Amino acid sequence: MRIAFLTAPEGVEQIELTEPWQAAENAGHEPVLVSTKPGRIQAFDHLDKADTFAVDAVVGEAPPESFDALVLPGGVANPDFLRMDDKAVSFTRSFFERGRPVAAICHAPWTLVEADVVRGRVLTSWPSLRTDIRNAGGTWVDEQVRICDHGPNKLVTSRKPDDLKAFCEAFLDVFSQEAA
Repeated sequence: MRIAFLTAPEGVEQIELTEPWQAAENAGHEPVLVSTKPGRIQAFDHLDKADTFAVDAVVGEAPPESFDALVLPGGVANPDFLRMDDKAVSFTRSFFERGRPVAAICHAPWTLVEADVVRGRVLTSWPSLRTDIRNAGGTWVDEQVRICDHGPNKLVTSRKPDDLKAFCEAFLDVFSQEAA
């Protein structure tokens, strides 16, 4: 599968990008770093700058149809920047419209809220997003990982970096089912 990893130019939580990326590569998938600007993204370790990563494709230039699945890493600033970018929101929404699987961790569901794709869905996230998810018509649960199929696609969500092992196992299982 060709998997889009969508991030803003800065603010992504590094471990929430690198661990799922490595898990996807190890499973034989092709991860592609998609951002709203070309060049490099600046990852963070909580509030401290971490490494930078080369952008493979730019939202608005890379057709969402060229991807089989979407991963949305967290970080507080990352999804906040993404939800303010119309092309990033549209890119995200297109995976739901096409019935393609999506995985989001930590604060990443903010982008899903902005894309208006959580109504009727059950998901988890960093706890501070629970009110936003409920206000957008979703049901928030405090679980390590949640797989929701109450919609046009399968949605995998997790709460935080401590959940990464379960998150990676769950999204790889769901993505593999979709690829079969």
